[in-house]
Formats: sequence, structure tokens, C-alpha cells
Amino acid sequence: MRRGEQGQTTILIVGFALILMVATGVVVDASAAYLERSSLNTLADGAALAGADEARGQPVYGGGVGEYVPLDPALVRTAVADYLRDLDAYDDHPGLAFTVGIEGRSVVVRLSAELDLPITVEGLTDTTVAATGAAAVVVQE
Repeated sequence: MRRGEQGQTTILIVGFALILMVATGVVVDASAAYLERSSLNTLADGAALAGADEARGQPVYGGGVGEYVPLDPALVRTAVADYLRDLDAYDDHPGLAFTVGIEGRSVVVRLSAELDLPITVEGLTDTTVAATGAAAVVVQE
């Protein structure tokens, strides 16, 4: 008696369906991570510009400006915090944290936020996305 091939197609269809579901999940999560990082990059660039625009106080009026505008770290940090608060960035990006540094003559803002993936897998750790933005104010005659 010869064995038939009935049911073989069902196994292939189920296998391909599983592969398609996994691939869809990977694409959806990768897209969500990319969009979050892109949004954080834009936010970090804007925050760095806001910090670099804080040229005032004793460094400017007491010493004047040369080729670069002198930056006060406290004013820069306050400007970045105000910028993020005014844009409601903390509502749009849960767990948003930032650091501000002055490297050379540039304001460097590093942002990080939790990433809430649309498709989650039990047992995987929390995911964080980070971005960096930098800006400098150069005086030209």
C-alpha cells in the first residue's frame, strides 16, 4: 500500500504563515525603533540649538565675543530643559532623559528614551533608544 501525500501542503502553509508572522513582527518593531530614533535625533538637534543660543550674561558682556560665543553651562542646561518641556517631549517620549555637555565650543545634547515596541516578546529586556545633537554659534563678520 502506497502512502499518499495528503496533508503535506497544510504543513507547508502553516510553516510559511509562521515565518511570515515573525518577519512582520521584526519589520514592525524595527520600523518603530527607527521612527523613535529619528524623532529623538530631531529633538536633540533642536535642544542643542536652543542651548547654543543661550549666549548672555557675564561671559558675553564682560569679555565680549570672539570667533565663538562663550557659553555658560548652567544657562545652556536650563535652555535645553526648557526647550524639552515646552515641546512636551516628556509626554511624547516616555522615560526621556538628557545630558548636556560643552565640548570645545559646541553644545552636545544626548537624549535617551524607553522604546515601547508594538510587538513584544516575553523575557526580553526593556529597550532604550538614544540620540545625540550638537550645535555651535560661530560669529562671522
